[in-house]
Amino acid sequence: MSPPGKAEAVRAMFTRIAGRYDLMNALMTGGRHHAWRRMTAAAVAHAPDVPALDLATGTGDLALALGAASPGRAVVGADFSEAMLAHARAKLQARREQRVTLLAADALALPFPDKTFACVTSAFLLRNLADLAAGLAEMRRVTLPGGLVVALEITRPRVPGWDAIFGVYFDRVVPLIGAAIARDRAAYTYLPQSVERFATPSELAALMRRAGLRDVRYRRLGLGTIALHVSSV
Repeated sequence: MSPPGKAEAVRAMFTRIAGRYDLMNALMTGGRHHAWRRMTAAAVAHAPDVPALDLATGTGDLALALGAASPGRAVVGADFSEAMLAHARAKLQARREQRVTLLAADALALPFPDKTFACVTSAFLLRNLADLAAGLAEMRRVTLPGGLVVALEITRPRVPGWDAIFGVYFDRVVPLIGAAIARDRAAYTYLPQSVERFATPSELAALMRRAGLRDVRYRRLGLGTIALHVSSV
């Protein structure tokens, strides 16, 4: 059970850091986050030829990657932070990207009919949900039979030695970078804490199966610090 007010706290946090979100992602990952999003987009490129939904689209990077991987597909990017969407709109406008539509929406109560999308993707959303089971159920609900639900998440590598090194970086260095660059140490202290509390990749796969998703599989990226889960509806 998530603590009361988690959704409001998460929304406020992303509103605060929206202006430095892209820069922080680039600094924390050495720019690798774009490659991980391209891999996510490639995983759904063969989905049915109807629109895709990118949840917690943030500043729009995964929505753009989806469009690039499937040039004929329309993409809907949804986020519950208007500040993030404002930066996404500016990015789309600068690139003259017209295939991506942005809208404000709550991942736990999506404003779409059943079986609307070929695929639903998310990058770094699931651990922020106030109710993970309800979020997975919504993703499944709005996906066509034969479609895909795909999630990209941060995870601890859990490899002796390397996990300790990553822990020092993630738990101590990242909050310092957040304080210096985003001027929000609290947001980048929450980040490693939220990952530590979240399901392991195998646990998340089991939760996805429990939500009715099929053929759930995952792979680790980023030296084991990122998990890409792919499932079918």
